[in-house]
Amino acid sequence: MELLIILAVVVVIGLAVVGVYNSLIQLKNKVDEGWADIETQLKRRYDLIPNMVETVKGYAKHESGTFEAVTQARNAAMNAKTPEDKIQAENALSGTLKTLFAVAENYPELKANQNFMELQATLKEVEEKLQLSRRYYNATVRDFNTKIEIFPNNIIAGAFHFARRNFFEIENPEERNNVKVSFDDQNKK
Repeated sequence: MELLIILAVVVVIGLAVVGVYNSLIQLKNKVDEGWADIETQLKRRYDLIPNMVETVKGYAKHESGTFEAVTQARNAAMNAKTPEDKIQAENALSGTLKTLFAVAENYPELKANQNFMELQATLKEVEEKLQLSRRYYNATVRDFNTKIEIFPNNIIAGAFHFARRNFFEIENPEERNNVKVSFDDQNKK
């Protein structure tokens, strides 16, 4: 009789471990799916940026520093390997895109250009989808991190080497502010 009780306890504990492990795998996969969604939207963004830069370049030839900054930020974001590096590079790219749009605001004929308007609308759509993907990713990361930290899940998570994931968030507080752009009067030269 004692052997049956011990065996029942072992089976119950085993089933609990399997249940926790399976739920951790499900959450890990949701986090991975969320990250893949972000990367899909980032790829769309990377593809649009060169077209946007070329269109603006035609109108604002003296803004070459802005174009170089956007191009460098895009390249850095595309070449980032780890999620942490990708998050940092994406935040920098978002800042340079704000500057690019601020430059475009100073050229009324550019704002009226059909190609630019279409690119801007597409980029806005991509940015909205990217924001939704980031929210989904951060929600799944929150759920995953909570699951691996609560008792007794933390014991099982530690045994199977489940590690906390980082949120996709702005690291530099200055990037939360609106971009301020000022131009010297180019016509006074």
